[in-house]
Amino acid sequence: MTDNAYDIDVVIQGFPGKSVCHGGLGWSSVVLLRGRDRVVLVDTGSFGMRRLLVERLARRGLAPADVTDVLLTHSHHDHSVNWTLFRHARIVIGAVELAWSLQAPWGETPVPELYMRELDRWPTVRRASDGEEVLPGISAHVAPGHTPGCLVFVMRDTGRDVIFTGDAAKNRAELLSRRADMTDDAAATRETIEMIWRFWRRRADNIVVPGHDLPMTQADGRIRYLGQREAAITAWYDDDLQRTTLFELAHARAAAALAPAD
Repeated sequence: MTDNAYDIDVVIQGFPGKSVCHGGLGWSSVVLLRGRDRVVLVDTGSFGMRRLLVERLARRGLAPADVTDVLLTHSHHDHSVNWTLFRHARIVIGAVELAWSLQAPWGETPVPELYMRELDRWPTVRRASDGEEVLPGISAHVAPGHTPGCLVFVMRDTGRDVIFTGDAAKNRAELLSRRADMTDDAAATRETIEMIWRFWRRRADNIVVPGHDLPMTQADGRIRYLGQREAAITAWYDDDLQRTTLFELAHARAAAALAPAD
């Protein structure tokens, strides 16, 4: 995707699923923005994405040191833990979110406690407030529910807006139902998703990039995915390391799925 202000590149595609037997799956979106002399990442992914993230940045001619800004939608590990790869960059997180994460009971939430404690005292951290312009053309909006201080980032341009929802609305199902699979406050989540829809409907070509799904547009009350889903795992079920079993996780209708918005 290209925008007049920033080129938009989904470096790692979020996946709208959960592990059945092994805890959280945590396959979140990581998005690269380039423009206005900035190299920006929206979220940084989980531990399991570290090597992949570095490799995919390298394919784009970038090293971690080239990233100038990191925008964290919230403090959960699958979105925030790799901030240490970009510790030289300006790291934006919600003021409410960071304060909450420092008080979260250790071992009871998806917050990486020690990483947030270190971020709180890191010299390049920027605590964003509601409505603040965190970069030229990009504003932060407090979006409580999934966590008390989640941020939604809205990138405005002459032709359209791009709304990065993080886990305030993780996927298409949450956007349509106005409910969330994981939320600290169901009523707050519903209000937040209504806010996202107001941003989304503001202009006809606006795009939503969720934390765990493909980017999407909506028109005439229907949602359309942008791009093709990529998701699969391989497993060693045989005695030979060279033989693996592939499990495709991409839904056959992903690229063309449509659904009523109301």
